[in-house]
Amino acid sequence: MELGKQRPSRTYKNKTYYCPISLAMDLVGGKWKGVILYYLLSGEKRFSELKIVIPEITDMTLSIQLKKLEDDGLITRTVFGDKPPLKVLYKLTPLGERIGPALEQLCLWGLTV
Repeated sequence: MELGKQRPSRTYKNKTYYCPISLAMDLVGGKWKGVILYYLLSGEKRFSELKIVIPEITDMTLSIQLKKLEDDGLITRTVFGDKPPLKVLYKLTPLGERIGPALEQLCLWGLTV
């Protein structure tokens, strides 16, 4: 890919992006989305399991970020049971799985800083 070259616009979820980085950062940017996706790379997790591996995130923030990731099509939320306590599992969609190599590279880069 030639940097700085004029690229065609792309529309995703009724929003137009003129740079692919803008689209990618909208989907995985921020303090927590990449971290959540990184931990889901190893397999499906319950809310409480995510809280254990990301102890500094609040329940409300985790809930909001999971909802955003689900709305963007990067994760799925599956509910088991009819009455509380319900079992809820989060896992990556095929689109979410495709971010894996980039997250792994960011992780390796983070280890060198």
